[in-house]
Amino acid sequence: MHANNEVGTLQPIREIAAIARANGVPVHSDCAQSIGKVPVKVEQLGVDLLSLAGHKLYAPKGVGALYVRQGVNPEPLIHGAPHEKSRRAGTENVPGIVGLGTACSLISSESAESFGRLKFFRDSLQKELLKNLPDIRINGHPEQRLPNTISVSFPGLKANSLLDKLSAIAASAGAACHSDGIKVSAVLEAMAVPPEFAMGTLRFSVGRFTTFEDIQRAAAEIIAAVGSERENS
Repeated sequence: MHANNEVGTLQPIREIAAIARANGVPVHSDCAQSIGKVPVKVEQLGVDLLSLAGHKLYAPKGVGALYVRQGVNPEPLIHGAPHEKSRRAGTENVPGIVGLGTACSLISSESAESFGRLKFFRDSLQKELLKNLPDIRINGHPEQRLPNTISVSFPGLKANSLLDKLSAIAASAGAACHSDGIKVSAVLEAMAVPPEFAMGTLRFSVGRFTTFEDIQRAAAEIIAAVGSERENS
């Protein structure tokens, strides 16, 4: 995984791939989260296979791509016909492929500006939350992470209850409530995030169409929701 989907941390894929390839081990990297947010070049990463998901960079849902280095011959995903060089039988999704190609072309032409814009909005949200809620925890590497993703732990709160109060914000929880209790994500567990923080973890993302006004409204609603939850807890 090039970039973690929960906390946004960028993994040292180039270094991992160099070790693996030196020992004859082929390397595949899932770049679904990173492409369109940070520069991604196959030759720089040194991987043998690289996959991406179209909807993560504003292409149509249901289309993706797999890079296969020359000389690498993976087992077919679906047998029965010679489509996709015999790797996946079935008629190609031509409209989806065109949409993916167009999306990739667009992000390639505006990458530097786009990355900086995403980071500015993410950092603005983070600063506003930290200013008003100084006891929160930001998860993931402070620098080596996606410019659009922020994982925030609100101590003493439950993620699902907090989500219920965010009527105008789409976010995801780092912990899920079940009948037998609360299950914390494996990522937060592996990072040794304390339970009182992990149970109240939310992931927020900014995107291509995010505005500064969106950030201001989101910060105000998050702060108000946390205050309401703490009053009721």
